[in-house]
Amino acid sequence: MNVRLYLWQRGTAAVMLPMIFIHLIVIYYAMNHQLTAAEILSRTRASLAWGLFYSFFVVLASIHASIGVGNILREWAGLKSRASEFAASALGVALLVLGLRAVAAVVLP
Repeated sequence: MNVRLYLWQRGTAAVMLPMIFIHLIVIYYAMNHQLTAAEILSRTRASLAWGLFYSFFVVLASIHASIGVGNILREWAGLKSRASEFAASALGVALLVLGLRAVAAVVLP
């Protein structure tokens, strides 16, 4: 792994860590208050804050995961650099599109 990718992966992990804690706290709150899906959606619909929070999280997770998968494909699967970069990039784009689509489904009215 080159230094630039190493720093990107560690940087995304560092930023995602507090976001993961916030996400887990929200799940804990929803479970303890026995919120239904309809109640949760009523709170997230048209919420700019939640939309931005989860959109940023999706971008970070897509970058982080694609770098990690690229490394696994190179180091463990023995793929050449170009093939692993292509596969990792394709995964990153797929995660980004699917993640942002999920955020839109929960936030957009």
